[in-house]
Amino acid sequence: MLEALIEPLSSGFMQRALAIAILVGLLCAVVGSYLMVQRLALLGDAISHSVLPGLAIAFMLGANIYIGAFIAGVVSTMAIAWIRVRSPIKEDAAMGIVFSAFFALGITLITVIQKDNKIDLNHFLFGNILSVTVDEVRHTAIIAAIVLTVVFLIYKELLFYTFDPLGAQAAGLPVNLLNFGLMLLIALTIVASMTTVGVILVLSLLITPGATAYLLVKRLNQVMILGAVIGVISSISGMYLSYYYNLPSGPAIVLVVSGLFLLALLFSPKHGVLIPSGNKK
Repeated sequence: MLEALIEPLSSGFMQRALAIAILVGLLCAVVGSYLMVQRLALLGDAISHSVLPGLAIAFMLGANIYIGAFIAGVVSTMAIAWIRVRSPIKEDAAMGIVFSAFFALGITLITVIQKDNKIDLNHFLFGNILSVTVDEVRHTAIIAAIVLTVVFLIYKELLFYTFDPLGAQAAGLPVNLLNFGLMLLIALTIVASMTTVGVILVLSLLITPGATAYLLVKRLNQVMILGAVIGVISSISGMYLSYYYNLPSGPAIVLVVSGLFLLALLFSPKHGVLIPSGNKK
């Protein structure tokens, strides 16, 4: 068993995959905890689908695709806010309109690119952790460092805003700035996760580790820590499944983290469906 875990790591591509699995598993769980607590899963889905046209346009211009994807994510967030403020359309409907339009544009642009270039951009849709490059690991590490540092520095403010936005506003906190900052952190996290699980599946890694932890612990900092452990374990497990069984890595990671959520849902000491009511703590 130990040999099966260690032997693949002699290869450079597996070492890079392990590094990015740890980074993305940690990053998605920490940022996703805020999404899960605020019930903003649809927003994460909207941003994740909206980065595609930025990625494609950046590729066409020969620019950095990560910067292009990030800009598209920010623009989509601003578009959602603009529709919500300037019209009677509710936020969830605005999200659906924006993310479907951006996603359709992204798919169209990628199709056009692939007609003229023999290059596969589909791994950005579904992820391929075994094919990450040194540059991609470096970019992900930089993004992870930035996002986690910001979360650490404004943890108390984000905590207050997350659970009591009206109270945070009454206390004088810049709630609009905090909300926009959180959107930027989500966009950066999605960009960092593109090559691992892809933009279609990244929502699962954003939400499911935190949701699993939420069934097991109470406090937000505990949800973040346990969620990060679950995210890292899921990413690494999916990496090995992809290596040994020739499975697509993104779906493999998502299946592992979904399986862990199912176990928590069934057997959580406090919320477990199969735990008798008298035995729940």
